[in-house]
Amino acid sequence: MKNTSSHLLGIPHTKLGWLSVGLAAASVVLIFAWSVLPGGAWLGFLCGLAGGITALIAIVRKQERALLVWLPILPALFVIYFIAAELLGPAQ
Repeated sequence: MKNTSSHLLGIPHTKLGWLSVGLAAASVVLIFAWSVLPGGAWLGFLCGLAGGITALIAIVRKQERALLVWLPILPALFVIYFIAAELLGPAQ
């Protein structure tokens, strides 16, 4: 794996880029399989958050520019939005 910058439409060239893509994919699978796997939703949320943070590190520090590395930020934003809605929402 190279540590050089990649093109937007190419594949990730760094290990952190591939790790963020894998964590985001695991996040989506675990969130949708929450009824089968006990605690799968929380594990999916953690994977989504970790994938987004890893993607940001790959983008900023390793100059990764592949679109596949930008996409894991979306599940991380979903997790942050969900947690904020749970914490700031009206009490029942």
